[in-house]
Amino acid sequence: MSKQYDYDLFVIGAGSGGVRASRIAAGHGARVAICEESRVGGTCVIRGCVPKKLLVFASQFAESFADAPGYGWSEVGGRFDWASLIAAKDREIDRLNQIYLRLLSNAGVELHEGRGRLVDAHIVEVNGQHYTADKILIAVGGRPWVPDIPGKELGITSDEAFHLDRLPERVLIAGAGYIAVEFAGIFNGLGSDTTLAYRRDLILRGFDDDVRRVVQDGLRNRGVAIAYHRAPARLEQVDGGIRVTFSDDSVAEYDAVMFATGRVPYVWDLGLEQAGVHLGPGNRIEVDDYSRTSVENIFAVGDVTDRIALTPVALMEGHAFADTEFGGQDRPVSHENTPAAVFSQPPVGTVGLSESEAREAGYAVKIFRSEFTPMKYTLAGRQEKALMKLVVDADTDRVLGCHAVGPDTPEMLQGFAVAVRAGLTKAQFDQTIGIHPTAAEELVTMRQPVSS
Repeated sequence: MSKQYDYDLFVIGAGSGGVRASRIAAGHGARVAICEESRVGGTCVIRGCVPKKLLVFASQFAESFADAPGYGWSEVGGRFDWASLIAAKDREIDRLNQIYLRLLSNAGVELHEGRGRLVDAHIVEVNGQHYTADKILIAVGGRPWVPDIPGKELGITSDEAFHLDRLPERVLIAGAGYIAVEFAGIFNGLGSDTTLAYRRDLILRGFDDDVRRVVQDGLRNRGVAIAYHRAPARLEQVDGGIRVTFSDDSVAEYDAVMFATGRVPYVWDLGLEQAGVHLGPGNRIEVDDYSRTSVENIFAVGDVTDRIALTPVALMEGHAFADTEFGGQDRPVSHENTPAAVFSQPPVGTVGLSESEAREAGYAVKIFRSEFTPMKYTLAGRQEKALMKLVVDADTDRVLGCHAVGPDTPEMLQGFAVAVRAGLTKAQFDQTIGIHPTAAEELVTMRQPVSS
């Protein structure tokens, strides 16, 4: 390690990817520093995956109470208190933040609190202080994007949704990606009159079409209103709340308007131009398979590269970077067959190619699909379908994609992701004995294709 610099590695951004990279690099013997302008833990821990899933858990109790009489329970339920939930959530986030701080300290990583920016390819400025480093890693993540419409400042994003003073009675969610549908389920489950507005024709663009259809039906059956081909065009403060004029000239009033219209790389005021770091479409930092930017000693991982914006992906990228640059290993990053979950209601687990992606890629495919009422709902009388679907290469019998919607599907798909990534065939799925009675057994018992 070179002694001409203050550090062997300086990491800008202490989210999941940055913390993992700094810890692993320090474990390989590097002198490492990291800076963070907010709280250590990043989007996922502080204002993303973790608090969101806690709110999802809270929102599911109403459904469980409603289903309980079918199983012999009576007088089930109670009064929901938003303030108590948010306080409990904040305590858990504080606990996790302290864990991340200890992880850095125990690894010997020096933390500098403040926004970091590049002065040149080897100098980082934090709060007016300059620090030199042999290598620099940018892991600043992304930020919500809000459309530039009149009155946009009256709306909130997912960042602010976790800190509302009270649960709004009427909520409009603009967008239809995973953040939008997850918060639609949260607000609806907690008792808000919830509307989701989307300028296109089906939610969850980029997911398998059958998944999109089943989730849409599940949301509507739970009471979420979905307005397609419509987007907010103007927001105005009125006595009754926020008046929204839509792109089709319709008008409605809400107590809160949440923009879930996408996220963008957080690259502004980073000094990238001075250092010569090249930006690609959407202002993402362009990197190669080793997370190296256009500048040889500057790297980037996580959402700021806009490859796959998932926390486990950022963790993998940060770990692989540290192993390669400081551990003497050769670890390029492969994003093929990355599993994902949507904690919507009903939830989604997915890995591999969708049916349309497989066909567009030129595969001759066989489609195996099963839709059924989950056993959990039979006595409750709930009218909702689960989905299990396999996309199979007709020529090689390899399973190209595995998609599921229904209770616990994010949990079950982790194991099937291993199988898909390992390149297992449909015959090998068929040779596996199912666990009965479970929904997951459908994925190893479907014998006849529904299309090819």
